[in-house]
Amino acid sequence: MSVLIRDGATGDVDPPRGGGRDIRLVTWFFPAWYAVFGVIICVLTRVTPPPRPDVTTAGKVAFFDAHGLTIQIGFSLLLILLGGAAITNGLVMYHMKRMSVGSVFAYGYIGGMAVGALPGFLLVGVCFLTATFRTDRDPELVGLLYDLGMLSYNGSLGCFTAAYLVLALAILYDRNEIFPKWFAYVTIWQIVTEIIATQMFVFDSGPFAWNGSIALWWAVVVFSVWLCALIALLRRAAQDGVADDEALGRRRERNP
Repeated sequence: MSVLIRDGATGDVDPPRGGGRDIRLVTWFFPAWYAVFGVIICVLTRVTPPPRPDVTTAGKVAFFDAHGLTIQIGFSLLLILLGGAAITNGLVMYHMKRMSVGSVFAYGYIGGMAVGALPGFLLVGVCFLTATFRTDRDPELVGLLYDLGMLSYNGSLGCFTAAYLVLALAILYDRNEIFPKWFAYVTIWQIVTEIIATQMFVFDSGPFAWNGSIALWWAVVVFSVWLCALIALLRRAAQDGVADDEALGRRRERNP
């Protein structure tokens, strides 16, 4: 890759450095954090795959009775480690600021991801930890925490659409080729699936319920493809950043 340009400039504007040791370290941290996150939500807290929405109050209470200890361990760990999501999102923001579109897209991305994390991760953790804190709680209250937690975790995905929109637009308008254009279209599919996920507030069974084939599993497949592609592209962007830095250094030597 040639030395990056920004906002239509030629080679006179120095781009942000893209291949420092800190960036390479965070690039490796990115998949490690998501691996730990996957273990927590799938194995310990059991919110993915989610429990059924069409169960009785007794069934909701039985879910917390059966998995109370692992839920407490998992969400306690997640509350400690959730700040790692800010680091992973910050890495994407860093590379967006290396694009030729300006910084407003990068700030929009990090802001949208931060807004989405509040209902998408924190609320379900608080609800499930509250439900398991007192085992003698009124079953109706336990059922309410069950519904509130799962609807927040799965149904609030639309909070992330603004972040994915500015990321897709930044990639399409970027002339520095930080990410390939095809990744913008994969990101747009993220938006589509997350809009569809809002239907789970209406349906408690079938394909549009929070455990349904369209509202959940289609979104899981698209997100998995998107995440794997992003991890690979972040590694490539970090490697390309080394070449950019070397080219920038040679240019400075020629024009001290």
